[in-house]
Amino acid sequence: MTLNDGLLIAAVVAAPFLAVFAQRQVELWRERRGRTLAVFKTLMATRGRSLSPEHVQALNVIELEFVRKSDEPVLTAWRVYRDHLYSYPRDGEDLEGRVTRWHELTQDLLASLLGKMGDSLGYRFDPVQIKKGAYSPEAHAVAETEMHLLRRAILLWLTGQQTVSVSVVPEDEEAAARGKKFLDGILELLDGKRPIRVELSPDQGGESGGARDADASGAGSPGNLRHS
Repeated sequence: MTLNDGLLIAAVVAAPFLAVFAQRQVELWRERRGRTLAVFKTLMATRGRSLSPEHVQALNVIELEFVRKSDEPVLTAWRVYRDHLYSYPRDGEDLEGRVTRWHELTQDLLASLLGKMGDSLGYRFDPVQIKKGAYSPEAHAVAETEMHLLRRAILLWLTGQQTVSVSVVPEDEEAAARGKKFLDGILELLDGKRPIRVELSPDQGGESGGARDADASGAGSPGNLRHS
């Protein structure tokens, strides 16, 4: 048997295995691309709702799916974006202005990340197109902001960092006038501007009559004190 015959036989024997191996590699490539494409599509679809659970979950699997050496720009952009997300302004001077600038930079870094992911998957998107092309109803943005502010206010209240003001609203003008008169009277008593009238009521079977004066030593008829 010649060398050529041996090579031919080896090729015939190995052909089915090579075909199976090639088919498996193609399937693995398709599966990996399908997962990375799903992450990219989710982030693109939710880029206008960055606090949604779907958006956050997609961000957290980037490092699991973009694992090729050619995906390094994607991973670098993700790390920069992640570090920025942890730098949300909490306190200090010009808090409102710093929060506004933080949100603006957030949009820029997210657009950069999505651009790098698009390049890795064969899509070409301009950063401006990524930022301006998303549709998000204004009502959704308002509701998301309100929920964030509400959660923050509740946490501050529960941790004692913020107080809650309570106001008593009278039912009508007459009730308001009575309440004001009562409070004014209490304040006058506390300030010593109004005296407290004291009456001595006789015990049962004792001398009846009107009010009696009692000195500091308690002289006078014994009785029950009643003040008004």
